[in-house]
Amino acid sequence: MKILIVDDEEDIAGLIQFHLEEEGFQTEVCHNGMEVLPRLEKNLPDGIILDLMLPGIGGMDLCRRIKEKYPQIPILMVTAKTGETDVVLGLELGADDYIRKPFNIRELVARVRTVTRRTTDPSQEVQGTITTGKIQINPTAHKVFVEGTEIDLTLIEFKLLQLFAGNPGVAFSRDKLLDRIWGKDVFVTDRTVDVNIKRLRDKLLSEKERLETIRGVGYRFRDA
Repeated sequence: MKILIVDDEEDIAGLIQFHLEEEGFQTEVCHNGMEVLPRLEKNLPDGIILDLMLPGIGGMDLCRRIKEKYPQIPILMVTAKTGETDVVLGLELGADDYIRKPFNIRELVARVRTVTRRTTDPSQEVQGTITTGKIQINPTAHKVFVEGTEIDLTLIEFKLLQLFAGNPGVAFSRDKLLDRIWGKDVFVTDRTVDVNIKRLRDKLLSEKERLETIRGVGYRFRDA
């Protein structure tokens, strides 16, 4: 499994590279945002560790561009900023998870394992097209259509929709969604759930009202 590390600080990139390779990952490193998109055109990694503060193209803009063209690639966003605004914006642009600097290297490796496992674990795949109302979900091709129009979803959004569509009328608490989608071994805040739900709802076009917020409980997908 190959991970692309994008960080302009060579010592930090080297530290991440060393520990990932110790855990059996293959790695590549980019120190400048301008290098990333040409690199992806030649060889797609299984995941990207993306620092926000980059020369060339900033991390936020790069995250958006990557997710527009390669929505299936999970991105772990790394930020030295302490404000919640940057984290929320990164998640809204498509980042699958985030970690703050200075980070614990073991936690970073665990998060990389979690975001990449979502794309490679065959036990999480559902065979056959799922149709609910005006929504069609093809898990094998990782495609979603609403009223015949294909919509682009990140991996997290896709997994959320897959879970909701397979369990219409079932209320899921934020804690339950965290366990089912992100995994129990990764620390993610409730705010991350809310941001991803909002982003998914906005993409569902005429079907967005079916993704309901249940005050004090969590979220539910209304049956068609």
